[in-house]
Amino acid sequence: MTTGNNTVDQPPRTILLAAPRGFCAGVDRAIKIVELALEANGPPVYVRHAIVHNTHVVADLEARGAVFVEDETEVPQGALVVFSAHGVPPSVRERSERRGLQMLDATCPLVTKVHYEAKEYAARGYDIVLIGHAGHQEVIGTIGHAPDAIHLIETPEEVATLDVRDPERVAYISQTTLSVDDANRVISALRDRFPAARGPRGDDICYATQNRQDAVRVLAERAELILVVGSDTSSNSKRMVEVALEHGAPAAHLIDTAGAVDPAWLVDVDTVGLTSGASAPELLVDEVIAALMTLPRGARVETLEVVDEQMHFALPAALRRLQLAGS
Repeated sequence: MTTGNNTVDQPPRTILLAAPRGFCAGVDRAIKIVELALEANGPPVYVRHAIVHNTHVVADLEARGAVFVEDETEVPQGALVVFSAHGVPPSVRERSERRGLQMLDATCPLVTKVHYEAKEYAARGYDIVLIGHAGHQEVIGTIGHAPDAIHLIETPEEVATLDVRDPERVAYISQTTLSVDDANRVISALRDRFPAARGPRGDDICYATQNRQDAVRVLAERAELILVVGSDTSSNSKRMVEVALEHGAPAAHLIDTAGAVDPAWLVDVDTVGLTSGASAPELLVDEVIAALMTLPRGARVETLEVVDEQMHFALPAALRRLQLAGS
């Protein structure tokens, strides 16, 4: 399809639209939990931390009656609180129980898997290397499940400074939204120093992060410019930009909305690769496409399907009980 201001001597640009893109199953589940809690309980519904790292999603839920707080002590006693998709340390649940809060857990099941791994390794006396970004909510939650056993590192260089009790009893886990390439470089350094190091039974980096990064790698081979729709607070979205540049894209930008597109980026660009992070709504992608079509030359959309992604997570049983109580 071609629309917009295409010129006589230049064909329309191609928008190469990645598939999969956008909401992963964990994000979709977390947003539905808040939406259904608002329907069953009525506003306000308190949410500890941004339910997912996207400013548009948070603003939309706020307009419906969600109240976002950074600490459970900000929630009135006895009120309903939803824990974000990034997970929380056990101490948050304990304090919430003492305040008599009704709790709904929107933690992504893949993050919960990492929590179980941390607890299991700690119980078996391992030093645990957590590969992740300091200060990220997911990392804070994971550390809280085995605070005395976890060493947080971000780069391969940090492996050399690790001080462990027994080099034969080292295990590693990772933040789910990392760059696959970056995580593999750290794992390689770990195995070089600690050959007996044990990893998780399945990859910790989530399927959606891997799939979106795989799609970006293909985009990087075919597009002169890659646009990743996502908020600056989104770790997986920022990693997608890094992956694009590492795999040969001449230019790549993270944009929160269509308004962030700089027409100067499009000069001499025939093919634009377009994708979105796992917490970005499809509406924002549609708006970017519409904006690109209004620029000189217009644009045509071509879908690039890299992976057929089919994944869904069940809603928590506590939500069903809340719905029944509200009916």
